[in-house]
Amino acid sequence: MVAVSDGPGPAPVADGAPTAHTVMSLALVSMMQEVHAHSGAVYLLRSNQPVLEMTVMAGMPRAFAAPWERVGLSAPIPVADAVRDRRLVWVGGEEQMARCYPRIAVVLPYPFALAALPVATERQVYGAVFVTWPGAHPPELSDWERDHLWAACERLALRLERAAWEDRTLDDEADMLTEPVSAVADTLGSVEATRMVSRLPYGLVSLDLHGRIGFVNAAAAELLGRPAGELLGTPLWGSVPWLNDPVYEDRYRGALLSQRATSFVALRPPGEWLSFRMYPSTTGLSVRISRARAVAEMARGPARKDAPPRLVTISQVLSFAGALTEAVGVQDVVQLVWDEVAPAVGSQAMVVLGSQGGRLDVLGHRGYPDPRTVERFHGLPLTERTPGTQVLNSGVPAFFASQQELERLYPGRPETQDDFAAWAYLPLIASGRPVGTCVLAYAEPHVFPADERAVLTSLGGLIAQALERARLYDAKHRLAHGLQQALLPNSLAPPPGIEAAARYLPATHGMEIGGDFYDLVPTLPLTAAVIGDVQGHNVTAAGLMGQIRTGVRAYTTVGQAPHEVMSSTNRLLIDLGTELFASCLYLRLDPARGQAVMARAGHPPPLLRRPDGRVRVLDLAGGPLLGIDACAVYPTTEVSFAPGSVLVLYTDGLVEAPDVDIEEALVDLGALLSEAGDQPLERLADEVVQHTAATRARVDDVAVLLLRASDDA
Repeated sequence: MVAVSDGPGPAPVADGAPTAHTVMSLALVSMMQEVHAHSGAVYLLRSNQPVLEMTVMAGMPRAFAAPWERVGLSAPIPVADAVRDRRLVWVGGEEQMARCYPRIAVVLPYPFALAALPVATERQVYGAVFVTWPGAHPPELSDWERDHLWAACERLALRLERAAWEDRTLDDEADMLTEPVSAVADTLGSVEATRMVSRLPYGLVSLDLHGRIGFVNAAAAELLGRPAGELLGTPLWGSVPWLNDPVYEDRYRGALLSQRATSFVALRPPGEWLSFRMYPSTTGLSVRISRARAVAEMARGPARKDAPPRLVTISQVLSFAGALTEAVGVQDVVQLVWDEVAPAVGSQAMVVLGSQGGRLDVLGHRGYPDPRTVERFHGLPLTERTPGTQVLNSGVPAFFASQQELERLYPGRPETQDDFAAWAYLPLIASGRPVGTCVLAYAEPHVFPADERAVLTSLGGLIAQALERARLYDAKHRLAHGLQQALLPNSLAPPPGIEAAARYLPATHGMEIGGDFYDLVPTLPLTAAVIGDVQGHNVTAAGLMGQIRTGVRAYTTVGQAPHEVMSSTNRLLIDLGTELFASCLYLRLDPARGQAVMARAGHPPPLLRRPDGRVRVLDLAGGPLLGIDACAVYPTTEVSFAPGSVLVLYTDGLVEAPDVDIEEALVDLGALLSEAGDQPLERLADEVVQHTAATRARVDDVAVLLLRASDDA
């Protein structure tokens, strides 16, 4: 076999030369041994695709990194960042992972460190490498480790460059899961080792890196309740039904990634508790199994109502993430955190803090018996030294297991006077910047282990994304509401002889702003009324609606007749050069004569309720929609409007809805007017908009203008 040199020039390759995959596997294992890492992987950048694909992995089962087998270059993943920026990405522990890469921390909430580097020459990027260390690694990468990693990646890049020049294929190769076992194992004969282990009074099980059982002594088989022959070669949690719980498998994953001894207890039905202690290495795990007598005694006693909840599971995180996608406003997000996160982590109170004008802003809170406790947060300058401001400014989470711990770091702060005993301050970071702080308060002292801190910090990332969207939605909603209020009349001031009432309901989809409008223009001795509907329910429609309403007022004020007002408004809309159309109904009321003259441009006909209670749909002559034909003519119709009569002007959103027949809707509306038309006009307006099915699930804006002729004309 001819080895591939590190030099840049091409060289002949003899039969049996290492394939590129062999080069990568050997280079990866060599790199891990140099820096004492315990797992790693090589990614290759696919030609003509912005995708990194995992090619080989060493030290850990590939299943641990399954969500990242193929990642796009734009993904928020360390190897993608390393390739995009051509830099070394260092993640010094679970808290930094949760802060910088919350998606990874949610799936792997364990104490471990990671470094990712690009595999590249000056001319070409070939891929990336990541390696991991147990959680005991110092929080910073040493210069020696950094230099060795860069040098190893440069050597691998040159080898891949040579392989590309020589057109060598990338053959598949199995991942390298284990390192050679030390020769110390040979100092004890296998038969004598088996005898020694069989004499031990507790169970011993050996698991490989995939969690499969390679050895089980007699005591372990008895405790597990399965013959040894049925256990060998199977995953521990797969072959023992009562261990088939993701929590137990999670302990195995945590032990391998952190390389720390891990323990848990499990209930063997019907009532025997067993203790499992896992001792990991780079070749697998040794598991000691014994009876958990202390736990069994506790189980026989009364159940503790204040027992801390189990750490948040992946399924809970996914459920919470799905629920957050349905949150619309900030208060929706606050309520979801209270309903789903607080119970899952055992918190008894929570507050979400933001910032505004350089000061803390309380966005919402739950669980505090005295609201004044939370009000102390509101308005604090961000320069004030408090846990909330520190976390918001720095983006670094803070955990206080007891009141004494908080008091020691922040003496005399309001947080120590809220009658709670432990706190988790989670930074809410969206798009790389802090947008707030989520404070979880606990009624009893609460220790936050490393894995729980990682999960809580990851949850903070999910909350931050939802909060950022919600605040943007709320800002748009306030803008839309303010714009709509500014464009519609603040109040109606009808002259003597006329009563008026109006309602406007925005569509329940979109920005809750639309192009429906109404107005009342008192020009003695006559009064003009108008209602209309511009296409769409967005800012453009609302702006055009404001221009049309202003134009109608101007043409009315100069004394134009109804048909002239409609023609002038039509030409105005065409001159504005918009592609939107509008429907409109304009009428001139003469209370003294008891008449109304109307002109219609493609708008739904109004309803008239006579003093005797009869209701009919007015059959009016009309012209086309405004904005279509500059030469359009809008004929007028004169209608009797005697005292006690009620005119109902509306936009199509009142009667049009999916699966609703318009004629039936008009019949129902007429029946309502006939029965309830004598009551005060404001109350009647409320009943009109609440009555129809279309207004209960609005796909369009709704405007209603009611006019009643009175006897005091």
